[in-house]
Amino acid sequence: MKELLEIIAKALVDYPDEVSVNEVEGENGLILELRVAQEDMGKVIGKQGRIAKAIRSVVKAAAIKQNIRVSVEIVQ
Repeated sequence: MKELLEIIAKALVDYPDEVSVNEVEGENGLILELRVAQEDMGKVIGKQGRIAKAIRSVVKAAAIKQNIRVSVEIVQ
């Protein structure tokens, strides 16, 4: 899941070297924390959060195939 999120995020941003994903074990499954450069926050979130929602949907769909509960958080 971590690699999938990194690939998607790096394709969207202007500074792909600053993309990092941190895995945290939560009570309800795996939490993926996505960090990008400050200038790229708007590109990852999108208008009204549409891109962020799409990223979460893709990652969750891939996680269901592996029977894992995953949530994606975009942090600064």
